[in-house]
Amino acid sequence: MEAASVASSGTGLRCSLNPVQNPQRRSPQVRLTTKRQPCAAACRRLLLRPSARANTAAIDSGDGYPGVSRKRLAVFVSGGGSNFRSIHEAALGGKVNGDVAVLVTDKPGCGGAEYARCNGIPVVVFPKSKSAPEGLSTDELLNVLRDLKVDFVLLAGYLKLIPGELVQAYPRSMLNIHPSLLPAFGGKGYYGSKVHKAVIASGARYSGPTVHFVDEQFDTGRTLAQRVVPVLANDTPEQLAARVLHEEHQVYVEAVAALCEDRIVWREDGVPLIRSRRNSNVFT
Repeated sequence: MEAASVASSGTGLRCSLNPVQNPQRRSPQVRLTTKRQPCAAACRRLLLRPSARANTAAIDSGDGYPGVSRKRLAVFVSGGGSNFRSIHEAALGGKVNGDVAVLVTDKPGCGGAEYARCNGIPVVVFPKSKSAPEGLSTDELLNVLRDLKVDFVLLAGYLKLIPGELVQAYPRSMLNIHPSLLPAFGGKGYYGSKVHKAVIASGARYSGPTVHFVDEQFDTGRTLAQRVVPVLANDTPEQLAARVLHEEHQVYVEAVAALCEDRIVWREDGVPLIRSRRNSNVFT
Protein backbone atom coordinates (compact mmCIF):
# COMPACT_ATOMS: atom_id res chain seq x y z
CA MET A 1 0.00 0.00 0.00
CA GLU A 2 1.36 3.44 -0.87
CA ALA A 3 2.08 5.98 1.80
CA ALA A 4 -0.26 8.93 2.05
CA SER A 5 0.38 11.81 -0.36
CA VAL A 6 2.46 14.69 0.92
CA ALA A 7 2.77 18.18 -0.51
CA SER A 8 6.28 19.59 -1.04
CA SER A 9 6.63 23.09 0.37
CA GLY A 10 7.09 25.86 -2.12
CA THR A 11 7.33 23.69 -5.23
CA GLY A 12 3.71 23.24 -6.27
CA LEU A 13 4.34 19.50 -6.51
CA ARG A 14 2.22 16.92 -4.79
CA CYS A 15 4.06 13.66 -4.33
CA SER A 16 3.74 10.33 -2.58
CA LEU A 17 6.58 8.48 -0.92
CA ASN A 18 7.72 5.31 -2.61
CA PRO A 19 6.13 2.24 -0.97
CA VAL A 20 8.63 -0.22 0.44
CA GLN A 21 6.55 -2.77 2.27
CA ASN A 22 5.97 -6.18 0.71
CA PRO A 23 3.62 -8.88 1.95
CA GLN A 24 5.41 -11.67 3.77
CA ARG A 25 4.71 -15.31 3.04
CA ARG A 26 6.65 -18.40 3.86
CA SER A 27 7.95 -20.32 0.90
CA PRO A 28 8.65 -23.98 0.36
CA GLN A 29 12.24 -24.88 1.13
CA VAL A 30 14.62 -23.60 -1.54
CA ARG A 31 18.30 -24.21 -0.94
CA LEU A 32 20.42 -21.06 -1.07
CA THR A 33 24.17 -21.08 -0.88
CA THR A 34 25.04 -18.41 1.67
CA LYS A 35 28.47 -19.70 2.66
CA ARG A 36 31.37 -18.03 0.88
CA GLN A 37 32.69 -20.47 -1.67
CA PRO A 38 36.38 -21.41 -2.01
CA CYS A 39 37.77 -19.08 -4.66
CA ALA A 40 40.54 -19.43 -7.16
CA ALA A 41 43.15 -16.65 -7.41
CA ALA A 42 41.12 -14.78 -10.03
CA CYS A 43 38.03 -14.99 -7.85
CA ARG A 44 39.90 -13.79 -4.77
CA ARG A 45 40.82 -10.64 -6.63
CA LEU A 46 37.10 -9.87 -6.86
CA LEU A 47 36.59 -10.12 -3.11
CA LEU A 48 36.08 -6.74 -1.53
CA ARG A 49 37.82 -6.06 1.75
CA PRO A 50 36.58 -2.63 2.78
CA SER A 51 38.42 -0.99 5.63
CA ALA A 52 36.79 -0.50 9.00
CA ARG A 53 36.72 3.21 8.24
CA ALA A 54 34.80 2.60 5.02
CA ASN A 55 32.32 0.31 6.75
CA THR A 56 31.52 2.88 9.38
CA ALA A 57 31.44 5.89 7.06
CA ALA A 58 28.13 7.74 7.11
CA ILE A 59 26.18 7.84 3.89
CA ASP A 60 27.75 10.17 1.32
CA SER A 61 29.49 12.88 3.38
CA GLY A 62 28.65 12.07 6.96
CA ASP A 63 25.10 13.31 7.12
CA GLY A 64 23.31 9.98 6.73
CA TYR A 65 19.55 9.86 6.39
CA PRO A 66 18.04 9.59 9.87
CA GLY A 67 14.93 7.58 10.61
CA VAL A 68 15.15 5.30 7.55
CA SER A 69 15.65 1.57 8.07
CA ARG A 70 18.36 -0.22 6.12
CA LYS A 71 16.95 -1.87 2.98
CA ARG A 72 17.46 -5.35 1.56
CA LEU A 73 18.21 -5.62 -2.14
CA ALA A 74 17.92 -8.33 -4.79
CA VAL A 75 20.13 -7.78 -7.84
CA PHE A 76 19.51 -9.52 -11.17
CA VAL A 77 22.41 -10.06 -13.61
CA SER A 78 23.15 -12.02 -16.78
CA GLY A 79 26.80 -11.13 -17.31
CA GLY A 80 29.84 -9.66 -15.59
CA GLY A 81 27.72 -7.56 -13.25
CA SER A 82 29.88 -4.43 -13.06
CA ASN A 83 26.90 -2.33 -11.92
CA PHE A 84 26.11 -5.00 -9.32
CA ARG A 85 29.68 -4.72 -8.05
CA SER A 86 29.44 -0.93 -7.86
CA ILE A 87 26.22 -1.16 -5.84
CA HIS A 88 27.63 -3.81 -3.52
CA GLU A 89 30.82 -1.82 -2.97
CA ALA A 90 28.79 1.34 -2.29
CA ALA A 91 26.69 -0.56 0.27
CA LEU A 92 29.79 -1.87 2.01
CA GLY A 93 31.33 1.59 1.97
CA GLY A 94 28.33 3.31 3.50
CA LYS A 95 27.12 5.17 0.40
CA VAL A 96 23.97 3.06 0.04
CA ASN A 97 21.63 2.46 2.98
CA GLY A 98 21.09 -1.18 2.06
CA ASP A 99 22.56 -4.64 1.66
CA VAL A 100 22.53 -7.08 -1.24
CA ALA A 101 20.51 -10.00 0.15
CA VAL A 102 20.54 -12.20 -2.98
CA LEU A 103 21.87 -12.34 -6.54
CA VAL A 104 19.47 -13.66 -9.17
CA THR A 105 20.79 -14.81 -12.54
CA ASP A 106 19.75 -16.75 -15.62
CA LYS A 107 23.40 -17.68 -16.22
CA PRO A 108 24.82 -19.38 -13.10
CA GLY A 109 28.35 -19.35 -14.51
CA CYS A 110 28.47 -15.62 -15.28
CA GLY A 111 30.95 -13.20 -13.72
CA GLY A 112 28.30 -11.55 -11.57
CA ALA A 113 27.34 -14.89 -10.01
CA GLU A 114 31.00 -15.75 -9.39
CA TYR A 115 31.54 -12.41 -7.68
CA ALA A 116 28.46 -12.97 -5.49
CA ARG A 117 29.64 -16.41 -4.40
CA CYS A 118 33.09 -15.04 -3.56
CA ASN A 119 31.46 -12.41 -1.36
CA GLY A 120 29.09 -14.76 0.46
CA ILE A 121 25.96 -13.49 -1.30
CA PRO A 122 23.30 -16.16 -1.98
CA VAL A 123 22.82 -16.95 -5.68
CA VAL A 124 19.58 -18.25 -7.17
CA VAL A 125 18.93 -19.17 -10.77
CA PHE A 126 15.88 -17.80 -12.60
CA PRO A 127 14.10 -18.82 -14.71
CA LYS A 128 14.15 -22.58 -14.92
CA SER A 129 15.18 -23.74 -18.40
CA LYS A 130 16.74 -26.67 -20.25
CA SER A 131 20.17 -25.14 -19.75
CA ALA A 132 19.43 -24.31 -16.11
CA PRO A 133 17.16 -27.05 -14.71
CA GLU A 134 18.01 -25.90 -11.19
CA GLY A 135 16.22 -22.62 -11.87
CA LEU A 136 13.16 -21.45 -9.98
CA SER A 137 9.65 -20.78 -11.20
CA THR A 138 8.23 -17.27 -10.79
CA ASP A 139 6.22 -18.30 -7.73
CA GLU A 140 9.26 -19.94 -6.14
CA LEU A 141 11.38 -16.87 -6.77
CA LEU A 142 8.73 -14.58 -5.27
CA ASN A 143 8.61 -16.73 -2.16
CA VAL A 144 12.40 -16.61 -1.84
CA LEU A 145 12.42 -12.83 -2.15
CA ARG A 146 9.68 -12.56 0.48
CA ASP A 147 11.47 -14.92 2.84
CA LEU A 148 14.63 -12.84 2.46
CA LYS A 149 12.54 -9.72 3.15
CA VAL A 150 13.72 -8.02 -0.03
CA ASP A 151 12.59 -4.40 -0.25
CA PHE A 152 13.84 -3.51 -3.74
CA VAL A 153 14.77 -5.35 -6.93
CA LEU A 154 17.60 -3.99 -9.09
CA LEU A 155 18.23 -5.18 -12.64
CA ALA A 156 21.88 -4.80 -13.60
CA GLY A 157 22.37 -6.27 -17.04
CA TYR A 158 19.65 -8.91 -16.72
CA LEU A 159 18.49 -9.74 -20.25
CA LYS A 160 15.25 -11.61 -19.60
CA LEU A 161 11.85 -9.91 -19.54
CA ILE A 162 10.59 -9.73 -15.96
CA PRO A 163 7.29 -11.62 -15.50
CA GLY A 164 4.24 -9.50 -14.75
CA GLU A 165 3.68 -11.27 -11.42
CA LEU A 166 7.09 -10.13 -10.21
CA VAL A 167 6.57 -6.55 -11.42
CA GLN A 168 3.21 -6.42 -9.66
CA ALA A 169 4.70 -7.78 -6.44
CA TYR A 170 7.21 -4.90 -6.31
CA PRO A 171 5.29 -1.81 -7.48
CA ARG A 172 7.52 1.24 -7.74
CA SER A 173 10.23 -0.87 -6.15
CA MET A 174 12.11 -2.29 -9.14
CA LEU A 175 14.81 -0.43 -11.08
CA ASN A 176 16.75 -1.12 -14.27
CA ILE A 177 19.66 0.61 -15.95
CA HIS A 178 19.86 0.92 -19.73
CA PRO A 179 22.87 2.22 -21.72
CA SER A 180 21.04 4.85 -23.79
CA LEU A 181 18.97 7.95 -23.23
CA LEU A 182 15.54 6.34 -23.20
CA PRO A 183 13.12 6.34 -24.90
CA ALA A 184 15.72 6.32 -27.71
CA PHE A 185 17.45 3.02 -28.51
CA GLY A 186 15.45 0.93 -26.06
CA GLY A 187 13.21 -2.10 -26.25
CA LYS A 188 13.61 -5.74 -27.19
CA GLY A 189 16.93 -6.45 -28.86
CA TYR A 190 18.62 -3.27 -27.66
CA TYR A 191 21.28 -4.29 -25.18
CA GLY A 192 25.05 -4.15 -24.82
CA SER A 193 27.08 -3.26 -27.89
CA LYS A 194 23.94 -3.31 -30.05
CA VAL A 195 22.81 -0.10 -28.36
CA HIS A 196 26.09 1.72 -28.94
CA LYS A 197 26.35 0.61 -32.56
CA ALA A 198 22.82 1.90 -33.19
CA VAL A 199 23.55 5.22 -31.49
CA ILE A 200 26.65 5.83 -33.60
CA ALA A 201 24.94 4.73 -36.81
CA SER A 202 22.06 7.14 -36.16
CA GLY A 203 24.32 10.16 -36.01
CA ALA A 204 23.11 11.05 -32.51
CA ARG A 205 25.38 13.59 -30.83
CA TYR A 206 24.63 12.44 -27.29
CA SER A 207 24.01 9.21 -25.46
CA GLY A 208 24.23 8.05 -21.85
CA PRO A 209 22.64 5.77 -19.26
CA THR A 210 19.04 5.82 -18.02
CA VAL A 211 17.84 4.49 -14.67
CA HIS A 212 14.14 3.69 -14.86
CA PHE A 213 11.43 1.87 -12.99
CA VAL A 214 10.47 -1.50 -14.43
CA ASP A 215 7.09 -2.26 -15.95
CA GLU A 216 5.96 -5.29 -17.94
CA GLN A 217 7.73 -4.30 -21.17
CA PHE A 218 11.37 -3.78 -22.12
CA ASP A 219 12.67 -0.31 -21.20
CA THR A 220 9.32 1.49 -21.04
CA GLY A 221 9.04 2.21 -17.31
CA ARG A 222 9.19 5.72 -15.87
CA THR A 223 12.61 7.41 -16.09
CA LEU A 224 14.22 8.21 -12.73
CA ALA A 225 17.70 9.50 -13.67
CA GLN A 226 19.92 10.02 -16.70
CA ARG A 227 23.48 11.10 -17.48
CA VAL A 228 24.52 12.65 -20.80
CA VAL A 229 27.63 11.44 -22.63
CA PRO A 230 28.81 13.06 -25.89
CA VAL A 231 29.13 10.86 -28.96
CA LEU A 232 32.43 11.81 -30.56
CA ALA A 233 32.98 12.02 -34.31
CA ASN A 234 35.33 9.03 -34.49
CA ASP A 235 33.81 6.94 -31.70
CA THR A 236 33.81 3.17 -31.93
CA PRO A 237 31.05 1.26 -30.11
CA GLU A 238 33.67 0.10 -27.60
CA GLN A 239 34.84 3.63 -26.84
CA LEU A 240 31.32 4.93 -26.42
CA ALA A 241 30.39 1.93 -24.28
CA ALA A 242 33.30 2.57 -21.93
CA ARG A 243 32.30 6.21 -21.34
CA VAL A 244 28.64 5.31 -20.85
CA LEU A 245 29.56 2.50 -18.43
CA HIS A 246 31.61 4.89 -16.32
CA GLU A 247 28.52 7.07 -15.91
CA GLU A 248 26.31 4.02 -15.27
CA HIS A 249 28.33 3.10 -12.20
CA GLN A 250 27.79 6.55 -10.75
CA VAL A 251 24.18 7.30 -11.64
CA TYR A 252 22.90 3.85 -10.65
CA VAL A 253 24.54 4.04 -7.22
CA GLU A 254 23.06 7.52 -6.71
CA ALA A 255 19.59 6.34 -7.73
CA VAL A 256 19.78 3.27 -5.48
CA ALA A 257 21.00 5.42 -2.60
CA ALA A 258 17.95 7.67 -3.03
CA LEU A 259 15.65 4.65 -3.21
CA CYS A 260 17.09 3.18 -0.02
CA GLU A 261 16.71 6.50 1.79
CA ASP A 262 13.05 6.85 0.77
CA ARG A 263 13.89 9.97 -1.24
CA ILE A 264 11.92 8.94 -4.33
CA VAL A 265 8.64 10.85 -4.61
CA TRP A 266 5.99 10.68 -7.30
CA ARG A 267 4.28 13.64 -8.92
CA GLU A 268 0.53 13.41 -9.45
CA ASP A 269 1.17 12.73 -13.15
CA GLY A 270 3.20 9.62 -12.27
CA VAL A 271 6.68 11.05 -12.79
CA PRO A 272 9.26 9.93 -10.17
CA LEU A 273 11.62 12.54 -8.73
CA ILE A 274 14.62 12.32 -6.43
CA ARG A 275 14.46 14.53 -3.36
CA SER A 276 17.77 16.16 -2.43
CA ARG A 277 19.36 14.79 0.72
CA ARG A 278 20.42 18.25 1.83
CA ASN A 279 17.26 20.21 0.93
CA SER A 280 13.92 18.40 1.01
CA ASN A 281 12.36 21.09 -1.21
CA VAL A 282 14.78 20.45 -4.08
CA PHE A 283 14.18 17.66 -6.61
CA THR A 284 16.27 16.20 -9.42
